[in-house]
Amino acid sequence: MEMEQEKMPVNKEMCPDSATYCCSACHGDEAWSYGHPIRGRAKSRSLSASPAPGSTKEFRRTRSLHGPCPVTTFGPKACVLQNPQTIMHIQDPASQRLAWSKSPKSVLVVKKVRDASLLQPFKELCTYLMEESNMVVYVEKKVLEDPAIVSDENFGAVKKKFCTFREDYDDISNQIDLIICLGGDGTLLYASSLFQGSVPPVMAFHLGSLGFLTPFNFEDFQSQVTQVIEGNAAVVLRSRLKVRVVKEPRARKVPIHNGLSENSTPTAGLDAEAGQQAMQYQVLNEVVIDRGPSSYLSNVDVYLDGHLITTVQGDGVIVSTPTGSTAYAAAAGASMIHPNVPAIMITPICPHSLSFRPIVVPAGVELKIMLSPEARNTAWVSFDGRKRQEIRHGDSISITTSCYPLPSICVQDPVSDWFESLAQCLHWNVRKKQAHFPEEEEGEGGCVG
Repeated sequence: MEMEQEKMPVNKEMCPDSATYCCSACHGDEAWSYGHPIRGRAKSRSLSASPAPGSTKEFRRTRSLHGPCPVTTFGPKACVLQNPQTIMHIQDPASQRLAWSKSPKSVLVVKKVRDASLLQPFKELCTYLMEESNMVVYVEKKVLEDPAIVSDENFGAVKKKFCTFREDYDDISNQIDLIICLGGDGTLLYASSLFQGSVPPVMAFHLGSLGFLTPFNFEDFQSQVTQVIEGNAAVVLRSRLKVRVVKEPRARKVPIHNGLSENSTPTAGLDAEAGQQAMQYQVLNEVVIDRGPSSYLSNVDVYLDGHLITTVQGDGVIVSTPTGSTAYAAAAGASMIHPNVPAIMITPICPHSLSFRPIVVPAGVELKIMLSPEARNTAWVSFDGRKRQEIRHGDSISITTSCYPLPSICVQDPVSDWFESLAQCLHWNVRKKQAHFPEEEEGEGGCVG
């Protein structure tokens, strides 16, 4: 799978004005002069992906956004040093289109478990994928163990064609071309957790309770799936977090005479580095560090690129992606960030300081979170609500932007889909409209109510 992106070569040829430096990424929209910048707009362009009223042509913007570029010059002598380890460039959301290098042949269907209402859609989708699209369908083994599917004789012939796998036992990362989710947002988070490296395109149908991340309706699934298989779809690249948890080796516990236990002293010559336990996760929504069952405040230190930036005292802290900014972080008072914005959000949970507000840091920085030396209790960490575990003194959690985003297929485009989800799922800025003044009262003073 590839994603069609506008190529951004830099044209170092001089413009008609010999003192002007041209960047072909701007398509002549802007020019930099060695003496002074010259900015000119040939025509206005809307950031909306919807066609203008009365327009009969399909709206598609093919230029890139004006953002920091490694080869942009600043004045006559300055420029940004090119970095071969650059993670991402600012991409115009309207230009992100799905493209297949080869026709997809295998599809993973992720179904919300223990939901009887999804059995019929699941059967219809799988039958269509196998018989009409001639695709190999993978499902988790426990999905086919549902009593309703086991007892359905009409589904028996199709059921024998499934390829099954078990989570944490079978690796299917190199066998899947497309992912289709049936359910709510949890199905997308679960699909993300199955792929710790590159993730195939994900098409998510809204059959759950909220569905902020699942934009497709199932009523017309045949034509929608066909369009995706043919490569006629827009995608939004949802950045993920690469999280590494390093735990210090614990001294072996030995019993003492009163039946309790205490930590023994480390054995002489014990190699602490060799005894460290390291685990790595790919996270789509957020990493949550909280105080767990303790009644004391959590007390953790947050480092950014090796520098201590703050100590979090409160119920905990949320480190989220832009996708996760509309989840737990939004409930904790954070701003909502569009998935195309390269950023990491840090949100305190009920902080002990009223001046501790959520902050947004650039994508690519490395955050490190550890228990403060003064912490009275341990902390607990979870990754997209899963794999919850205890963090003790000496343990560390390192978080940075993953180089493996999740390509989520859009119904319309990344901008329209996101604002539609804000309106439909979160009822963003929904209020009763203000009544207008009667004509005879226009222009009169008074209070605006």
